[in-house]
Amino acid sequence: MIFKLTGAITQHSGTRISTRCPHCGHNGTFESVGSDIYNSGNNRIFGLRKCPNQKCFGHLFFVYQANTGEIVLTHPSNSIPFDKEKIPENVLNTFQEAVVSHSNNCFVASAIMIRKTLEEICKDRQATGSNLYKRLEDLGSKIVIPKELIEGMQELRLLGNDAAHIESNTFEEIGKNEIEISIEFTKEILKAVYQYETLKKLISQKYIINRRGKIFLKRNFLN
Repeated sequence: MIFKLTGAITQHSGTRISTRCPHCGHNGTFESVGSDIYNSGNNRIFGLRKCPNQKCFGHLFFVYQANTGEIVLTHPSNSIPFDKEKIPENVLNTFQEAVVSHSNNCFVASAIMIRKTLEEICKDRQATGSNLYKRLEDLGSKIVIPKELIEGMQELRLLGNDAAHIESNTFEEIGKNEIEISIEFTKEILKAVYQYETLKKLISQKYIINRRGKIFLKRNFLN
């Protein structure tokens, strides 16, 4: 995306930028770093801010549409948050790239990396098969995961296929909404594969479930 500076350019101050920090994930009103630039030609404000979180103080560049009060762009871009705990490095790095691609409006690239995330999950869990379809089928027999998630993984596989092949006109229809839904679904897959087992162990350590399905905290965890 190119931002052209047309018309009068003047110094500006006082623009309140409230957003989620792309560095630490905290929400807040960012602190000014020097004077902003107001471009009358497109009614936009350009400037620098720093995260108000004292443990972060991360740097942020922004473009602000003055007449609508909307943040047009931040750099680093604000990506969809997700829990990284227990996810293997190769899987994590691939999915992180999908999320970053989405935050930069690179939706086709994001779809391809979501598909690659599925490949990495299959590789990590040693699922076998001559293609990704068969490997996902095999994955369903190796892990405890709802059938609906396995079926959803096949849909994500097809989305990645369409994004990767020019001869498929479907890739032209891949946009922000499709990718956001795909990322949210992939987050649930990652939870099911890598994080639910940890939660299950935590529950078994802290709680007792009686025959009627009621849950009670174990006495040694009350204090």
